[in-house]
Amino acid sequence: MAQEQLETYVVESPEQAMALLNPLRAEILSRLMEPASAAEVARGINEIPQRVNYHLKALEKVGLVRRVGSRQVRNLVEVLYLAIARTYVLSEGLNWAGNTVQQMKDQGSLSHLVHTAERIKRDALLLMERSDQQEEIPSATLDTRIQLASAEQRSAFVEEYVQLVNQLVEKYQTAAEGQETYQVVLAVYPKEGGEEG
Repeated sequence: MAQEQLETYVVESPEQAMALLNPLRAEILSRLMEPASAAEVARGINEIPQRVNYHLKALEKVGLVRRVGSRQVRNLVEVLYLAIARTYVLSEGLNWAGNTVQQMKDQGSLSHLVHTAERIKRDALLLMERSDQQEEIPSATLDTRIQLASAEQRSAFVEEYVQLVNQLVEKYQTAAEGQETYQVVLAVYPKEGGEEG
């Protein structure tokens, strides 16, 4: 079947970097830690298969995903894709000015924030429909503010937050069949008019 998936891949080409900074493509890549078809990925992110297929082809073209097989589903043959790596690092060799790379990352993060907010809204509306039928839908929301003195402090905060969440996930993760899967999202962005308490 496929070549082995890399743990980390250093992104050396601008085309790959631009693909990674597209929030939907980054989301699709994150769903390809195991081989999956466009239809499976589309179901996982509440997108239409045609749109996912378009972005998969673009990711394949720049070498960030590869075809690893196919399978027959009724009268269709589904192509299975796999991300070439689990994590990606932008190479210094891209020769982009540091502020350009940071700006691209920031803009990519903002686009991802909009995409994530839309996905949460879609998911919440579907869950509200289920709750209208007297089905109990357990959920939780955390909304807080923090004052961070610098970009370095913001990065350190996010990094530590991710580590703590990963520890919690490992502690409570279950492999039991039929268990509910929960989505966990963190967004960090400047509060508009944010100098106020």
